[in-house]
Amino acid sequence: MIRTRFKKVLLVAPEIFPNQLLADYTNVKHISAAGSVFPSIHEMNPDVIVFDYDFMGRDFERTLRRIQTNKFYHKIKICCFKNSANTKIDSFLKVLGVDHFIYRDELTAETKNKSLLNTFSSVIDASIVKWVINATH
Repeated sequence: MIRTRFKKVLLVAPEIFPNQLLADYTNVKHISAAGSVFPSIHEMNPDVIVFDYDFMGRDFERTLRRIQTNKFYHKIKICCFKNSANTKIDSFLKVLGVDHFIYRDELTAETKNKSLLNTFSSVIDASIVKWVINATH
């Protein structure tokens, strides 16, 4: 099976990324306002959206429900960046449409699992995931 990275990535996170870090990636758009998620989706038509769970807060459930109910959004994959795993919340988010979870605890552990990074690099560029870890730490 051939794995391909997604062509267009929408990153929904706080304003923590210097513009120089994302300047090299023309396929990544960073937004720092929860209210501009849907206009950005229509403008960019991304293949994957990476949400920062803590940043989205109460708006996250409403946003996921809106994505699930509209057929225009069905091909978009949803990734969620969280600090740690929580089976109750994660299972609820999975039902709401989250496809992949990225946990800071797993990525910053001393024994970094190479297969875990390979899994995420098949979805999005691993350097973007590393920036998320470093910037939010």
